[in-house]
Amino acid sequence: MSEDKPGFALQAIRFDDLEGWMDDDPSGLFEGMEACRRQIIEIKPYRTGSLGLTAQDLLPLLEAARTESISSASDARAFFQSHCRPFRILRADGNSGFVTAFYEPEIMVSAMPDDEYRFPFYRRPDDLIDIDAGNRPACLPESYAFGRLSDGSIQAYPDRRAIDEGFLAGRGLEIAWAKSKVDVFFVHVQGAARLRYPDGSIGRITYAGKAGHPFSAIGKLLIERGEIERSEISMQTIRRWLGAHPHQVDEVLWHNRSYIFFREVPAADLNAGPVAAAKVPLIAGRSLAVDRLIHTFGFPFFIRSENLVHLDGCKPFARLMLALDTGSAIVGPARGDIFTGSGDQAGELAGTVRHDADFVVLLPNAAAARFA
Repeated sequence: MSEDKPGFALQAIRFDDLEGWMDDDPSGLFEGMEACRRQIIEIKPYRTGSLGLTAQDLLPLLEAARTESISSASDARAFFQSHCRPFRILRADGNSGFVTAFYEPEIMVSAMPDDEYRFPFYRRPDDLIDIDAGNRPACLPESYAFGRLSDGSIQAYPDRRAIDEGFLAGRGLEIAWAKSKVDVFFVHVQGAARLRYPDGSIGRITYAGKAGHPFSAIGKLLIERGEIERSEISMQTIRRWLGAHPHQVDEVLWHNRSYIFFREVPAADLNAGPVAAAKVPLIAGRSLAVDRLIHTFGFPFFIRSENLVHLDGCKPFARLMLALDTGSAIVGPARGDIFTGSGDQAGELAGTVRHDADFVVLLPNAAAARFA
């Protein structure tokens, strides 16, 4: 067992130890693997997480997948069994991993504001800059990956409340306007959306940066206040509470100081998922958001949750997935967010996923030798 990473360890196991593996069909991953290969080779390798797995570690698997003839689920499983070795992620505190889910909402918007469409989606401002060890000011903790460049100095960017109250008004950053502040907030949580305009045309937006403040879950706030029972918390129950308490909406939403900026992306192929942090289209039911400070995009993860049954026809969730995204709330070695797809039905599936889960990362054979 490898135990050189603080907070967790990797335990080498066999594919025979993966409950649910023989019932899974991972053949749908190969298109996503090829997209990852092109991104690494032609554009930019993925950043290496603290686990130490690199894009170069992943490339042999992606190259092998290009030439593989896959015609069945058993062919796909055999490919991964031949080219990878599974490692269970064990948290140091002994707790299980945890999964939630996300989706691509579809929101009615207008290209111009009026009395009905009043709440904007903003492009990334030009004074928002990336922060790293080389330029981080002493006033900003390491958790801040973005800040504001003003008069030659870097400071914290204004938060959700300041932006809602007009900090960015008049700068021409609006992509479109929605009818509901709550809808805009939940698009921020999801990180992408389809925008449906009154003439029937559809646009797409995806994450382009954030104000930098830590994500604070409003669901947790409502639980702590006794407004919603912990066992009942979900996107749906939060939305219902906000709808029933319109005069408290601002106060609750402003609790999450994090604010997301977007960029417009082509909407030509609506059958493809949105392009997320790994710069490739997400695959519904097969894409996982992970903590990118630990993990490296493109690696396969086998996720099993005994009690998560509503995604797989009343059977325990057990699927091989690709790490293709990240998120402010996705923190830790065994923490993931499952992409359920686009539209309202996908949102209904995603909104109630809050389940313990086992996390197994598949390492290409050469890289696996370092961890065995």
